[in-house]
Amino acid sequence: MRRWTRKLTLVTGVVTAGALVAACGAGSSREASGGEAGGASDVGITEDTVTIGAHFPLTGVAAPGYSEIPTGMKAYFDYVNAQGGVDGRKIEFVVRDDGYNPTNTSQVTNELVLKDEIFAMVGGLGTPTHAGVVDFLNSEKVPDLFVSSGSIQWGDEPDVKPYTFGWQPDYESEGKIIGQYVAENMPDAKVGLFLQDDDLGRDSEKGVRQFIDDQIVAVERYTSGNTDVAPQIAGLQAKGADLVLSFNTPSYTALSQLVAMKLNYQPQWFYANIGSDPTLVGSLLSKFSEGAVDGASPLDGVLTTEYIAGVDSTEDPWVKLWQKVWDEHGENGELTNYRIYGMAKAYAFVQALMAAGPDPTRDGIVEAVEQWDPATPGPELAPFRFTADSHMGIAGMQVVELKGGAGEPLTPVLTTDIGDAPIEEDTSGQADDAPPASGIPEVEPVG
Repeated sequence: MRRWTRKLTLVTGVVTAGALVAACGAGSSREASGGEAGGASDVGITEDTVTIGAHFPLTGVAAPGYSEIPTGMKAYFDYVNAQGGVDGRKIEFVVRDDGYNPTNTSQVTNELVLKDEIFAMVGGLGTPTHAGVVDFLNSEKVPDLFVSSGSIQWGDEPDVKPYTFGWQPDYESEGKIIGQYVAENMPDAKVGLFLQDDDLGRDSEKGVRQFIDDQIVAVERYTSGNTDVAPQIAGLQAKGADLVLSFNTPSYTALSQLVAMKLNYQPQWFYANIGSDPTLVGSLLSKFSEGAVDGASPLDGVLTTEYIAGVDSTEDPWVKLWQKVWDEHGENGELTNYRIYGMAKAYAFVQALMAAGPDPTRDGIVEAVEQWDPATPGPELAPFRFTADSHMGIAGMQVVELKGGAGEPLTPVLTTDIGDAPIEEDTSGQADDAPPASGIPEVEPVG
């Protein structure tokens, strides 16, 4: 029997970005105690609601793909709503649009904390955007759970950011896994790096260089928002890079492919997970080329990584659950990898809320996540690393090759951590987990 399990009735719901919810006032303390059972035990908690919030780019250049994440979260919360309640409380999910602009992120986060009085921020998206609000959230003692970004800053210094937790594998660990794969399987490759010029690129490069520093012949960086990457791709070509490791967002996968086509540059491409969704990249290729390139066929043969099962894994029990959730509670459109990402993150939040007990407090949910049992069943392929000393998220991933829009595994699930932690094959059995028949987590309160 796994320790972190129980059966509990859940009720969830979702409200729109403009909804205002009565709560207890901002700024609780980690010393705060729970309130009367079933009542208002902390900010954002009432007898029958738990109000959480998030910032996402619902409009603007980053909206394609990323705007689908909160729709997946909403669908899962609605699914849970249809089955009961988290100790009789609905989860009300307030989503605000920041357009992937850090100035907007600060404004909407202030509104979420001070106006909407959220219990927790859950899944706020983006490295440059969330970096501008993480200190504010911690100063206000707002649980900042499962940031939608792989920057190590969300989890490597819990003494500095005690309320913030990552969720997905960090970019440095992904870089290490990619670097080791190249060293072992392509030792003669002339490697070029195509990097976003922020934590995404810097963390990833640090991981890669632990294994293939002497194979790197060129490094090119782009600034997010500048869509002219012709000089960077031409620079990689000029240096003779026959393997390009790309750590970039989906738009820049499409842009790099289009420029490479124009230059007749045909290296082996290895895109980090964040930029390799075949469906989205295919649509962006068509859009950016004004229809000259149709579909994601240029990504056939591309290498990438996976840490949760995607829409191509139709027989995976988690994907079957996500499809059921979307069919019953989804809005417009089809199930996508971004919606699956959102559902998986929502599932983790429900697990954490259940672990916090029937009178959840902000400090209580933080402590519950810090005591997360690595053996807890979930859709992630590798366990979480959550402890009081580390707020890092999923511990690993596998390398895959894209063929016909689906990833074919090239490695087992590999786990590691930042720094000089070794890379090892995962033996936890996490990748073999299946959801409960109800689709609802089974979690015991911690403590």
